[in-house]
Amino acid sequence: MQGKIIKGIAGFYYVRTKSGVYECRAKGIFRKDRRKPLVGDDVEMTVLQEEEQEGNIDEILPRKNELIRPAAANIDQALVIFAAAKPKPNLNLLDRFLIAMEKQGVPSVICFNKADAVPEEECGRLQDIYRKCGCPVLCVSALEGRGIGDLRALLRGKTTAVAGPSGVGKSTMVNLLVPDAGMQTGEISRKIDRGRHTTRHSEIFIVEEDTFLMDTPGFSSLDVWDMAKEDLKDYMPEFAPYGACRFLGCTHTHEPDCAVKAALEAGEISRQRYEDYLEMYEELKNRKRY
Repeated sequence: MQGKIIKGIAGFYYVRTKSGVYECRAKGIFRKDRRKPLVGDDVEMTVLQEEEQEGNIDEILPRKNELIRPAAANIDQALVIFAAAKPKPNLNLLDRFLIAMEKQGVPSVICFNKADAVPEEECGRLQDIYRKCGCPVLCVSALEGRGIGDLRALLRGKTTAVAGPSGVGKSTMVNLLVPDAGMQTGEISRKIDRGRHTTRHSEIFIVEEDTFLMDTPGFSSLDVWDMAKEDLKDYMPEFAPYGACRFLGCTHTHEPDCAVKAALEAGEISRQRYEDYLEMYEELKNRKRY
């Protein structure tokens, strides 16, 4: 039988099939091969007890992609949610997340929630910072339902990983987009007490046919990734049009006659984004090599 892993807790994997949700263990061969099933994986499973809906995962089907953080598989895009206020958005953290997704080849959608808590001009300022970063930028209010229709349109027909720091209204947003999220979670809750709805674990919800949301744990920090400092610029999409620098391999940090710095001074590139780039570049530059 084939199914999709919709949640994983403490060595148990919950596989949704046409016949319902099965609580499964993974075969030992996966540990031997150093492979771990991920939420979002399509799998082959064997039913052990039909009445109790228990089974074994026999095979992980080929993955379209695999994310490291959040740990997930077969994702079409990431929806990263930050609050426009309360708490004030940590844009450096947002930029780190966007680069992590760029590095993993996953498109992102930026969503600033709590638009009701700030003047309209502040929403415009936040959108301007990211208007050239290569992904849609929405300013919405889950409390008032503002902008949710536009968000639904971007999610339709895709499997979307929802990510963001704690306190930005991520769970409220998921509950708004998936009104029966509690009912879906209940299928797992009835199997084990610790399966109650929590974002300490990734979990997939069905929004509508062919549209899925993966709720993921909140994060408060993201480390600089395993890449050379010279490669960081390749994950800043707004730098791409400005390739006519004086020096081949220009890092856009200190070199003279840099086209990116000229675009920055002309107001064509966000200063916020550029300063975050410099901070991450310095972290990579100063990273200890072992």
